[in-house]
Amino acid sequence: MRKYFIFLLLSVCTSLLFAQQNKLFTLDELIPGGKNFYSYYPQIGEQFQWHDDELMMLRDDSVFRVDPLNPNHKKFVFRFDEIRKKEKGGGIVSRVSFDREGSDNLVFSSAKGTGVYDLKTRQVILSVDFPENSANQELSPDNVYLAYTKENNLYITDGTGKETAITSEENKGIVCGQAVHRDEFGIKGGIFWSPGGNKLAFYRMDETMVACYPVVDISARTATEKSIRYPMAGESSHEVAIGVYNVKTGQTVYLKTGEPRDKYLTNVVWSPDEKFIYVAELNREQNHLKMNRYDAGSGDFDKTLFEETHPKYVEPENPVLFVRNNPAQFVWQSERDGFNHLYLYDTSGRLLKQLTRGDWEVTDVIGFDGKGQHLFFVSTQPSPLERHAYSVNLKSGSIHRLTNVPGMHTIAVSNSGRYLVSRYSASDNPGKVDIIDLKNAKTVTLTSALNPFAGISMPRVELGSLKAADGKTDLFYRMVKPANFDAAKKYPVAIYVYGGPHSQLVQNRWRYGSGGWETYMAQKGYLVFVLDNRGTSFRGRAFEDVTHRRLGVEEAKDQMCGVEFLKSLPYVDAGRLGVHGWSYGGFMTINMLLRYPEVFKVGVAGGPVIDWKYYEVMYGERYMDTPQENPDGYAKTSLLNKAGRLKSRLLIIHGDEDPVVVMQHSLQFLKSSIGAGTHPDFFVYPGHEHNMIGRDRVHLHEHITRYFEDFCR
Repeated sequence: MRKYFIFLLLSVCTSLLFAQQNKLFTLDELIPGGKNFYSYYPQIGEQFQWHDDELMMLRDDSVFRVDPLNPNHKKFVFRFDEIRKKEKGGGIVSRVSFDREGSDNLVFSSAKGTGVYDLKTRQVILSVDFPENSANQELSPDNVYLAYTKENNLYITDGTGKETAITSEENKGIVCGQAVHRDEFGIKGGIFWSPGGNKLAFYRMDETMVACYPVVDISARTATEKSIRYPMAGESSHEVAIGVYNVKTGQTVYLKTGEPRDKYLTNVVWSPDEKFIYVAELNREQNHLKMNRYDAGSGDFDKTLFEETHPKYVEPENPVLFVRNNPAQFVWQSERDGFNHLYLYDTSGRLLKQLTRGDWEVTDVIGFDGKGQHLFFVSTQPSPLERHAYSVNLKSGSIHRLTNVPGMHTIAVSNSGRYLVSRYSASDNPGKVDIIDLKNAKTVTLTSALNPFAGISMPRVELGSLKAADGKTDLFYRMVKPANFDAAKKYPVAIYVYGGPHSQLVQNRWRYGSGGWETYMAQKGYLVFVLDNRGTSFRGRAFEDVTHRRLGVEEAKDQMCGVEFLKSLPYVDAGRLGVHGWSYGGFMTINMLLRYPEVFKVGVAGGPVIDWKYYEVMYGERYMDTPQENPDGYAKTSLLNKAGRLKSRLLIIHGDEDPVVVMQHSLQFLKSSIGAGTHPDFFVYPGHEHNMIGRDRVHLHEHITRYFEDFCR
C-alpha cells in the first residue's frame, strides 16, 4: 500500500511537472490589459533613488535607507501611510522623489494632489490638492506654488486655495501651458519653472489658423462631434509663443522670437541664474536650427549662440545642460557628425570641444559628478543592441566605460558621482539592479526579477543579422520558434514590422525584446520574425535618413531581404507568409503587400498611414518635405494609387477616435479599393484612439490571431 501511494504521488508530481513544462499561455497572460498579465511579466518590486550619496529604496509603501558600502544593510525610514494621514487630500501616495540635492524634503504625489514631506521632522510641510478639472500639474522648485492648466488656460496656487490666473484666453483655439508641436522635438510639456521658482515660462499655442478636424464620439445617445486641430503636411500650422510670468510682480512678458511665426520653438531651458531662457528654434523646413538666448525679464532677444544646418533635417530633442558648478558652460547634443554626440560650449556660443565621437550614439545624458568634472551618459557603444554607462572628463576628454555586464542598462548616479545604480536586462536576464562603487570597482546586486517562465517549455528566441538591400549594411533580427520546433517540418511565418524613425525593436533585453503576441503565435505553430530595417534609430544619421522624401521604399526593400532569408530556410513555408504592424508598422504592412503582391498570404494593419499628405505637419514634413515640394515622393509613397495591386487577405484595424493617424487614412484606402475592385477587410474599435488599451487590447490580439489562423494556415 505504501509503495502504491509513493508511486501515485510520483505520478501526480510528474504529471503536474509535465503540464507546467507544456503550458499553453492565454492572451490574458501575455497581453497588457489581460487579467493575469503580471503573473508572467518580469517585475522588480523595489525602486531606488539617490539622496545625495545615500541610496533610498522604495518597496511597497515603505522607504528604506541602503548603505552603499554595505548594500545588504537596510534601515527603515518611513511608510507612505505617514504622509497619507497628514496630507489634506488623503490620497494614496503613488510617487516620491527628493526635490533637490542636500535637502531632506521629499516631494510626493497622489491622484488627488502633491506636497512636500520633511524627513527630519516627519511633517507634511506643503500639501496641495489638485484643483478640480486641472491637468499638467507642476510644483515649483522652491515647493511654494503649483502650476496647472484648466481647459486652455494656465493657473498657479500657493496651497492655501487661492488661485491666480496667468492667462485668460477666451478663444479655445489658443492653448496655454500645454505641450506644443504635437509633442515632437522631445517636447513633453508646456510649463517651465525657473530654478528658484521665481518665474514661470510657458508655451502659448495659437491654433486658430489650423483647420478643425471632426472626430465623432458615439458614446452619447446622439453621437457628438469633438473637433481637434490637426495641421496636415503642407497646410497652415499653429503658431507658438513663450510667455514668462513673474510670480512676485504678477506680470507676464513674451519672448520676442520674431518672424516668421511659422516655426518651432523647442528645448526650452532656464539659465541657472534665471536671467535668460535658451530656446532651440527650428524653421518650418526643419533644416536650419538656431540656439537663441532671450532676456527673461524683458523678453528681448539677446544672442544666437550657434546654428546648425543639414540638407535633409535637423531634429533637436534635448535642451542645453549647464555644467555643474560652472554656469558659464553647457553641453549640447547634436548629430552634426553623423551620430548623436556631446559638445561642450561656453555661454558666449564658443565651441570648446567635442566630448564624444565615433560610430555610436549617446542615447541618454544622466548628469555630473559632485565637482562637475565628469559627465555620465548612456550610449550604444560597443553594440547598437545594448546600452552601457560611461563617464567623460570635461577637461581631458577621457571616456571610461562603467557597466560591463551585457544588456540594456539604465542608470542613476549619486550626488558625488562615486556610486552608480544600474537597472538592466538581457536576453537571458529578466532584470537586475546593481550598485557599482566606482572608487573601488565593486559591484553588488541589489535585487533581481524572477524568471516568470521558469520550468515552462518556452518558444525559443534567436538573434541574427543579414545584409540590407544596399548589400553592405548589417541589419539585426530576432526569430521566435515554437517550443517543439522541428527543422524537418514546414512552418508558416508571422512577420511583425514597425520600421519607422525613433524605433528599435531588436535589442539585447529580456528575450531580445520579444513580446507576448510573438509567444502566443509561436505556441500556435508559427515562426515569428522581426527585423529593424534602415530608417530606424540608434545607428546614425545615414542609416536613418536614407528614407528621406520616400518613406516606405528603402524600408520595404530591407524587409524583403528578411523575406528572402526566410524563404532560404528549409523549415519555412514560403506560401504561408503573413505580416502585421501598427501605425508606421500598419503603413509598412500594407506597403509591403502592395509592393510585393505575390509574396504574402495575409496582412493585418493597425492605425495605418495610407498617404503622408493626410499626416501631421511636424513629422510628415521632416521626413517627406511638403506635398508641394515633393509631389513625386508623395505620389510614389501613397498607398491609394496601389490599392488595385492587393492580392493578399488584408485586415485594417482603426480606433474611431484616433487623433494621431486619423481614420480618414483607412477610409480613403477602402474607397480606393472599392474603385479598384479589391477587397480588404475592416474592423473598428469604438471609443479608442491610436491604439487599444485595457481589456480591449486582449480582444485586439485575439482578433489579429484569428485572422492569421483563418487565412495563413
